[in-house]
Amino acid sequence: MSSQYSNVENLSPQTIRQVMRELQEMETTPPEGIKVLINESDVTDIQALIDGPAGTPYTAGVFRVKLTLNKDFPQTPPKAYFLTKIFHPNVAANGEICVNTLKKDWKPDLGIKHILLTIKCLLIVPNPESALNEEAGKMLLERYDDYSQRARMMTEIHAQPSKCGAGAAGDAKDDDGPSTKKHAGLDKKLQDKKKEKLLKEKKRMLKRL
Repeated sequence: MSSQYSNVENLSPQTIRQVMRELQEMETTPPEGIKVLINESDVTDIQALIDGPAGTPYTAGVFRVKLTLNKDFPQTPPKAYFLTKIFHPNVAANGEICVNTLKKDWKPDLGIKHILLTIKCLLIVPNPESALNEEAGKMLLERYDDYSQRARMMTEIHAQPSKCGAGAAGDAKDDDGPSTKKHAGLDKKLQDKKKEKLLKEKKRMLKRL
């Protein structure tokens, strides 16, 4: 695997052991609403499923996030991305997450769990002052109802559990049997119809704005 995709060869064995230990602890005792997805062949590929917190426009969504460790980790913070599309002030169009914990407030002993919990908190309390998505930041401050409706619509279209796995609250069973494949086609048709309906509603809503 090329170093473009993996930094395993650049990290010290001690760092790799520490990261693996922390991921295994989180797998055994997961933080509420967070499920780590361990890639044993590349511990620098850290992904997790985060359940949309209750009482937010992201409720009932499941969001896949990715942390990218660079060769100087943990002295320098990892980069964090949402792989699931999301409408949020602190998430750029390419999914990059802007949060102080991964910038000026970073400390080498914070660890992976702290980062994932910080990202989950960001879903509850966005920070429009350091917006990467200026439209979302402006909307959050000036027209919260419109922001909430837009964020909820994006969640319904892109962050459904069937698209990301079962979510952090329940494990999906890996069943590749014929019945699963047969139902997959039906599920996709239903999802496509739902998506089409939501897009029509979105167009109607945008006309009214």
